[in-house]
Amino acid sequence: MTSTPGSAGPTAEATPPRSEPPAPGADGRIRRFSRAERWVHRVTGALMLLCVVSAGCLYVPQLAELVGRRALVVTLHEWSGLLLPVPLLLGLGSRALRADLRRLNRFLPYDKEWLRAVRRRDTRPEARPAGKFNAGQKLYAGWIAGAVLVMLGTGLLMWFTGLTPVLWRTSATFVHDWLALAIGIVLLGHIGMAYGDPQARRGMRTGSVDRAWAEREHPRWKEE
Repeated sequence: MTSTPGSAGPTAEATPPRSEPPAPGADGRIRRFSRAERWVHRVTGALMLLCVVSAGCLYVPQLAELVGRRALVVTLHEWSGLLLPVPLLLGLGSRALRADLRRLNRFLPYDKEWLRAVRRRDTRPEARPAGKFNAGQKLYAGWIAGAVLVMLGTGLLMWFTGLTPVLWRTSATFVHDWLALAIGIVLLGHIGMAYGDPQARRGMRTGSVDRAWAEREHPRWKEE
């Protein structure tokens, strides 16, 4: 390199260009959930677990005797139930979460194909077309959202005993107890399905999944 006038010597060599960052998906992984979505799922799951465990300690005599301190358990149960909708409400500030809620709320024609394949016990990937969420996940999300609202309403009727007639409180207790049992069973199924799919768990834990898994299990995701 030539010297510039007045300089004592040649100028420093040009700095070599920095290497470009890898292109998105170069490692074979694609983004599935944002940070906000993962935190909403974790906090909601923790509150739901606390609600279910405290309910068990209130209704199962063996657990009640083992734990004791019924007043504390009642308080934990009431407040964990009241706080259940809060993480989702706060998470609505996330654009990614709002987009996924729209996906979960939209039942598309190929979702019917997925359900028919499940009824026939057809496990071939091509027989179970799905977008970012399959039909089973959409049904679960809708059911659990409705169940939480019913549990919240019946729980409030049971909590504020002096504001409603006895018949209302009795009916609320009946619905609350039996729906709680149904929620416990459905949650066990949800957890079992998650543990049977390591990639789905990894997506919720880290936010990204293998591209091959996404193309196999959710082939219509690109269209969405």
